[in-house]
Amino acid sequence: MSYDLIVLGSGPGGYVAAIRASQLGMKVAVVEKAELGGICLNWGCIPTKALLKSAQVFEYLQHAADYGVSVSGTPAADMPAMVKRSREVAAGMSKGIQFLFKKNKIEVLEGHGKLLPGKKVEVKGTEGKANTHEAKHIIIATGARSRQLDNLKQDGKKIIGYREAMVLEKQPESMVVVGSGAIGAEFAYFYNAIGTKVTLVEFMPNLVPLEDEEVSKQLERSFKKAKMKVMTSSSVEKVDTSGKKCQVLIKTPKGEETVEADVVLSAVGITPNVEGVGLEEAGIKTENGRIVVDEFYKTNVDGYYAIGDVIPGPALAHVASAEGILCVEKIAGHNPEPMDYNNIPGCTYTSPEVASVGYTEKAAKEAGYELKVGKFPFTASGKASAAGSRDGFVKVIFDAKYGELLGVHMIGANVTELIAEAVVARKLETTGHELIKAVHPHPTMSEAIMEAVAAAYGEVIHI
Repeated sequence: MSYDLIVLGSGPGGYVAAIRASQLGMKVAVVEKAELGGICLNWGCIPTKALLKSAQVFEYLQHAADYGVSVSGTPAADMPAMVKRSREVAAGMSKGIQFLFKKNKIEVLEGHGKLLPGKKVEVKGTEGKANTHEAKHIIIATGARSRQLDNLKQDGKKIIGYREAMVLEKQPESMVVVGSGAIGAEFAYFYNAIGTKVTLVEFMPNLVPLEDEEVSKQLERSFKKAKMKVMTSSSVEKVDTSGKKCQVLIKTPKGEETVEADVVLSAVGITPNVEGVGLEEAGIKTENGRIVVDEFYKTNVDGYYAIGDVIPGPALAHVASAEGILCVEKIAGHNPEPMDYNNIPGCTYTSPEVASVGYTEKAAKEAGYELKVGKFPFTASGKASAAGSRDGFVKVIFDAKYGELLGVHMIGANVTELIAEAVVARKLETTGHELIKAVHPHPTMSEAIMEAVAAAYGEVIHI
C-alpha cells in the first residue's frame, strides 16, 4: 500500500503528527504494535495523573477536619481500586485516539514496524505475517522505555520500573525509589501519600535536579514534612533480592547504609527505542543512542524523519507533539519557525507541584547575565491560605540590562496550570513592566506571578 506519510508509533509525537498531516491533506498510516496513544496515554502521563489524584483525595480526607468537614470512620487507601480507576482513565483516552484517527481517515497498521531502504516500512503482525508499505515520507516516533542499570536489574517483582509501579496488585509497606526526576518524584509522592514507607534516593545533590536549586530545596522540605526519607548525593550500589524483602545498599556522603524495602522502583531515566526498527538497514545516522536530525527533524536520509524521545532534547510529551506538528508542516511546504527549546515548560505533579520554564538562576549567571530576581511565597497568598496549600513560591529571573524574562520557577498547588502564562510571556518577549501592569484576578494563585515580578523590580505590595 502507498501513502503520503507513514508514522512509526502512535504516542503523543506520532498521533499528533499523523492528525496534523491528515489536516494538511495527506494520506496517512500509523504503525503501532501496542495500544494507540503510546506510553504517555497508556503507561505514563495520563494514568499516573489519575493515581496522583487518588492520593490527593486520600490526603484531603485525612485532613478533612482542617476544612471543617467531619468524616466518619478512618479513610483507607484501596490500591486495587485506585489502579482500576487509573486504567479506566487510560483506556478512555486510548479510545479517544481511535475516534480521532477515524475522524481524520488515518489508517492503523497493527504490528511491529521496521524501516526498509527506498521509503518503505515492513509491518509484521501478531501472527507473524509481514506486509510492506511505501510512503513519500516516514516519521520515526517510537518513543522510549525505562532505563536499566546493571546494578539495578528490573525483575518486574522486587525491582520494578514505572509500568509495574502503576499496576501493583497490593500496596507495599515499604519502597525505595531510585531517582528523583519527574517519574521518581511523582511515584515517591504517590506511595508515601497512601501510607507506604518511602525512601527516595537521588545521586545528585538536589531532588528534581534539573530544576532551580531553591525549588529543589523546597520540595525536599515538603517531602520530609510528609515523613518521606530523602537521601541526596547518594547512590544504590546493589540490591539483594534473595530474602523476603529487598536489602538495598546505599552509598551516602556519611558512608554506606542498608535500607530494607518490599519493592525497589528504578526511575533512573529512559532509553530510546531505536533497536530493531531498521535504522541500520535504512542508513539512518545515530549518535549516543539517539537519531540525528536537523531543525525540522529530517534525518541524514531523504524522506525519513524522527521526533520525540528518539532524538536529542527533552523527553516530554508536549515536546514530541510540537515536533510532530513542525515536522509535517515543513513536509507540507509551510514555513514554520524552528522550536525554541529554551522555552519548553517542565512539570512535576507531586504535592506541591513543580513547574518551570527557561533559565535557572545558576544557568543564567553562568550564561553571563546580570540578574533581577523576584520571589513571592504562597504563605502571602490569600487564595493559597484559603485553600490550605501554603507551601511553595513563584520565582522570576530577568536580565537586568534589557528586561528579558529569562526564567520562571514555581512550586506549589496547581502551579502546572500557571506555567503557561510564563511560556506565552517569554514567547511574546514580554517585559517585567507589562507583567506588573497586566491585572491578575484576585484571589488566585496566579497573582503570585505578578507579585514575584513586582518583587524583582522593587514594587511588590503584599510582602
